Amino acid sequence: MTTSIHITALDGIINVNSLFTLAVFLGLAWNPSEPNNSFITDPNSPCAASRAVVENLVAFHVYSFSSFLFSSLLALALKQALRIAKSGDVSDHIRHVPEFFTHINKDLVRVGMLVSGLGSVCGCICLMLALINVVQFKLGALSCGSGHSLAAVIPLVIFVPIGLLIYVCVVLYAFTR
Repeated sequence: MTTSIHITALDGIINVNSLFTLAVFLGLAWNPSEPNNSFITDPNSPCAASRAVVENLVAFHVYSFSSFLFSSLLALALKQALRIAKSGDVSDHIRHVPEFFTHINKDLVRVGMLVSGLGSVCGCICLMLALINVVQFKLGALSCGSGHSLAAVIPLVIFVPIGLLIYVCVVLYAFTR
């Protein structure tokens, strides 16, 4: 029963990370230097995004991508290890499977799931920061006090942390059980 719960949780992490990884990958393919990508028509406007915003945009996309990929790979490895261990004493039947994989330490699985969840949280935070930079690039810098930029960013910085807080609480609850 516990193994199927762990595998289901790992499947959830993998599925969500896959969607976010695809979104981040598509975001990396976006070309911010194309003139039609911003609603700020005057590049010399004080509300136009600086070069640092564009650099941060790319950097946060890469950080997010690497966090989601790390989390997914770790979850896949844990899922495979659980399946090998669940199938019985595989090392007697298959010579190339080390004895280590047939006896999985539950604490190691729990820590691995926690680290995988942490990777997802880091990826979400970096994705949120990348989206804030997208908003600044398209609608104007937050320092200008643009109403459109603030209207786009405020829900983002409220709802994403609330969702992450709920996610972290559930993961920590599962970790302690």
